[in-house]
Amino acid sequence: MPKLGVYVEVGAKRVFAGAADWPGWCRCGRAEEAAIRSLVDYAPRYARAIGDAGGAFAPPSSVDDVQVVERLSGNATTDYGAPDRSPGSDDAPIEGVELERWIALQQAAWAAFDATATAAAGVILRKGPRGGGREVDAIVRHVLEADGAYAGQVRAVFRAEPGAAISAQMSRLRSAFLEALRARARRDPLPPSRKTSKVWSPRYAIRRSAWHALDHAWEIEDRSVP
Repeated sequence: MPKLGVYVEVGAKRVFAGAADWPGWCRCGRAEEAAIRSLVDYAPRYARAIGDAGGAFAPPSSVDDVQVVERLSGNATTDYGAPDRSPGSDDAPIEGVELERWIALQQAAWAAFDATATAAAGVILRKGPRGGGREVDAIVRHVLEADGAYAGQVRAVFRAEPGAAISAQMSRLRSAFLEALRARARRDPLPPSRKTSKVWSPRYAIRRSAWHALDHAWEIEDRSVP
């Protein structure tokens, strides 16, 4: 069986290991070996989250089945606890079946987060180093706000509706995000924007959003355990 291609993002305090072809599957550790081991350990959880969205998924049985294909220098965001660097493969064009596969994985990550948050509604989450102090409702709002920022990085056209239900806002934002991903993949002209930062590639936008959704889904699961 071919080895799993993994990139690592090395900060001063944390290291992230991410599966190059499986967006959302990314874990961290204090050193490279620990990050890769955590990635392998989370393979069953990732498999449950994505189902058959990405096609046949053959998780590695050990770290020996992993191959590091790229090393990236981390930054302050890395050390804070979020992967922030884009592997070189994310700059490659994406279209057709491959684009739809990545979008399906993004949607699966969102669905996993939604299902986990719904199942934990009303649950008082255990406090501690895994998740800090946010309760489920606050985590849901946080994920919505983060996806709003990610959508801006691909120039999604979306305007929040004050007072609208969180579920309705998420649905509209996600639709706008996916529409923008397809537009960026087609290399359509960018819509007018005040943003001056670099536009994210579709692969990286999905990689970041899917990781964030799954990381918080797993946080809720872990903190729901007595």
